[in-house]
Amino acid sequence: MPLYEHVFLARQDVSAQQVEALVEQFKGLIETAGGTVGKVETWGLRSLAYRIKKNRKAHYTLMNLDAPHAAVAEMERQMGLNEDVLRFMTFKVDELDDEPSAMMQKRDRDDRRGGRGDRFGGGERGGGRGGDRGERAPRRAEGE
Repeated sequence: MPLYEHVFLARQDVSAQQVEALVEQFKGLIETAGGTVGKVETWGLRSLAYRIKKNRKAHYTLMNLDAPHAAVAEMERQMGLNEDVLRFMTFKVDELDDEPSAMMQKRDRDDRRGGRGDRFGGGERGGGRGGDRGERAPRRAEGE
């Protein structure tokens, strides 16, 4: 059977449990049509590059599918009818990757580093060195 990577975006005002219910619904649809769902990654609530249907954020989810084309087409049709799904995209791939995706690896790296507040001198805005610059030299008068 063909292999697919499928990403969909759910509205920002649905809860994480509702996103999981959507995943289970689409997973059941694929499995009843004779396919299997491998890895499912929830990337969480992320900002969108531009507003989609008056939403500035969306819940991102990645699914690895091993299913016939008819099953994927039916899942996409159901997603198009569901008002909680803003966008979706399916890629046909040669092989499925069982390792965490680039999005999850980035999150792990940020967690190990202490998040974004750890950069530039303890999360302070402005300079990286911080601290007092000392006294400035007096200004020169005009015409000197």
